[in-house]
Amino acid sequence: MSTEFREYLRKIGSGPHTSKSLTREEAAAAYRLMLQAEATPVQIGGFMIAHRIKRPTGEELAGMLDAYNELGPQLQPIDAAYPVMVMCNPYDGRSRTSPLSPLIALILATAGVPVVTPGGDRMPTKMGVPLVDLWQALGVSWAKLSLDQLQQVLAQTLLGLLYLPRHFPLAQTIVAYREQIGKRPPQATLELIWSPYCGPCHTVSGFVHPPTENMFRIAGELHGLSQFTAIKGLEGSCDLPRDRTVIAMLSNAVGDWRRFTLHPQEFGAAAKELPLLDTADLAAAYQNVLAGEPSDVTNATVWSAGFYLWRAGAVATIEAGMALALELLQAGKVKAQLAHLCCAVAAIT
Repeated sequence: MSTEFREYLRKIGSGPHTSKSLTREEAAAAYRLMLQAEATPVQIGGFMIAHRIKRPTGEELAGMLDAYNELGPQLQPIDAAYPVMVMCNPYDGRSRTSPLSPLIALILATAGVPVVTPGGDRMPTKMGVPLVDLWQALGVSWAKLSLDQLQQVLAQTLLGLLYLPRHFPLAQTIVAYREQIGKRPPQATLELIWSPYCGPCHTVSGFVHPPTENMFRIAGELHGLSQFTAIKGLEGSCDLPRDRTVIAMLSNAVGDWRRFTLHPQEFGAAAKELPLLDTADLAAAYQNVLAGEPSDVTNATVWSAGFYLWRAGAVATIEAGMALALELLQAGKVKAQLAHLCCAVAAIT
């Protein structure tokens, strides 16, 4: 048992009237003890439940990030025309709508915008299809790469998926607790803002609940994040909704945060959301999009990709981003980018 960790648990778990928030330093210490298994399973489970009930603060989230940055993997800076866009989707996936993250990432990379996506295997509580499986269905085996190999592929192709079980095993050991407590712990919020890339980057965080915005803002300012995009996306992902107003929080400089709304109908993008398909059917739909075929999946992909091309600074307007995304698809350049990626991965595995 860790007596130090017990004090942190006691502080946040004393009930609605006497519990207190941790300082940034205490939150970092608590998460180091969890990741390094110096806290016992009982302590870790109790901490997760207590912290979820209390709700983490922005300062605590900053401390949690400190621990992840200290103990987690770090991809090194690469040469690129734009900062790496780290797209942080919920690790437990989707249960109602089809994810388009691989297609969006391929379009961005084709336009010269590097993309890194962290994730793992099927994870509680949703147990949705993980992005690593969707990439595998496209012929890309991210799970086989060592961290050095991942670095090499990122530099060559401007694409990378950091696979938690292989690249951050300390964090992977905590995954089992999620199923046992039956709820997402605050660590799931941490994952939406954690970047495994140590160079200049643009963090993109999906979220669901409005209070998360303020936590992101405080933690981002404490960590000196300049380029940041938080999207109230589909099921908390980075995919833009089409059947409702897009709500976002944007920052282009440290401390410069602004609320942003976007109406899909003004861009000809309004439509019903794509229902969740099984992996095989979704991979087939991806291939049709890559072939430049018109479809509802193509429209949804172009909508999100156009927005992120604009946020990356690759185009002057969202409309121009949508036009560029469609042009790259129809010209076969995105499909060629996937072939380049598959060759790069196959050559070193």
